[in-house]
Amino acid sequence: MSGYLASPWPCEDGGPSRLQAPRSGAGLSLRPGEKLQCVTRNTLFSTMTVLGAPGEIYLLTHQALRARIGLPTSARVELIDPLTLRPLCHSPRLAGGPMWPGGMAIHNNGSLFVVYGRYAHRLDRACGLLASFQLPLDQAYNSFVILDNGLIVTKNLSDSRSARLTVLDPDRLERVCGDLDCPEPSIARLSASGNTVYVVGVRSIFRYDWDESAQSLVRDAGWRHDYIGNSQQTYGWDVVLDRHNAWFMDNGLHRYLHRMVNAGVSRTANRLIRVSLRDAADHQAVPVSGLAGGSITNPPLVDAQRRIVVGYDSANCVLQAWRFDLQGAELQPLWRKTGFGCASHMILYPDSGEFVVNDYQRHGEELVLLAIESGLELGRVRSGGLMQGVVFPSPGWGRDFYWSSMGRLARVFVQ
Repeated sequence: MSGYLASPWPCEDGGPSRLQAPRSGAGLSLRPGEKLQCVTRNTLFSTMTVLGAPGEIYLLTHQALRARIGLPTSARVELIDPLTLRPLCHSPRLAGGPMWPGGMAIHNNGSLFVVYGRYAHRLDRACGLLASFQLPLDQAYNSFVILDNGLIVTKNLSDSRSARLTVLDPDRLERVCGDLDCPEPSIARLSASGNTVYVVGVRSIFRYDWDESAQSLVRDAGWRHDYIGNSQQTYGWDVVLDRHNAWFMDNGLHRYLHRMVNAGVSRTANRLIRVSLRDAADHQAVPVSGLAGGSITNPPLVDAQRRIVVGYDSANCVLQAWRFDLQGAELQPLWRKTGFGCASHMILYPDSGEFVVNDYQRHGEELVLLAIESGLELGRVRSGGLMQGVVFPSPGWGRDFYWSSMGRLARVFVQ
């Protein structure tokens, strides 16, 4: 992660491998007699928070309703008060065009970068706009990753035309090589490890390595897995990379409006998929819940230290954990929760073995702290959000975390 600011959480999922764990700091370590409380603030489609220097919390929001009547949309970045969530300063409206929740990260050069709609933007830490770049396709681009060499890689979101990778220089905010057309469309966000970019296409997963001599990304022709095959599954979402395997889930096509519950489209069960990073021929797929109409819109959670992976079926409200061996090939069911409305990205605290997940119930969203080894519920608080969150949380600077759920931002803390 040398391309990112040395912060506990400088980008979505805490890093381009999407392990959803902070780079430093401690877990909540909830003790007997303590409980979770929260403060909230209504927002205009909040997407994520990221951490800068100690005390800095940045929030990314965007417009959405304009897109429904064919008008271009925009995004905004705020530096917020870490306790009250009040905006301390904000960017101008950042041009976007087509609507899709974008991405934000803090580069090791100190600048904030945002990809939203068909634009990339560079901002200073006071949210001042420094530069903008119009991306080549008139489509929404699905966030970005920063490679260890500092280059920014982004792609369009598409289920019909081939995905196209664009590589940007972070200082000039210009292309450093020609765009690359992927062999198929892609809905999922990119992931990366070092200078290698992973793409989950609509039927296969593949990767590109940065070739320094050619000054371009080059597809690894020897590593690709067709995870759809002859099945009736639909496309996969974001992939998590540990040191040995790529992990993601399929049946990503759904009818989400304000919740994922009962939003599945395919009549099959969604699956957890593992692909070896060493050899793509070493792979497996297991049903998450085994229930028809299973669907998700986000990645699983992988605790590489404890060798536990947590998958979920958002449409059928099932949360399932497995223990895996060192190489990941043997998956043993560990614990299972039913009637649990999980749909969002998560936060894993490796030191304490806790993780944070959402649970959408009939009257709104609740945020839950679980023990990853047992599934034991350690704490719960209602955030008040009426929509089921499907976007990005972050840890805070103390015994707290921030949760974005479209129309509401919550700070949850230990009391």
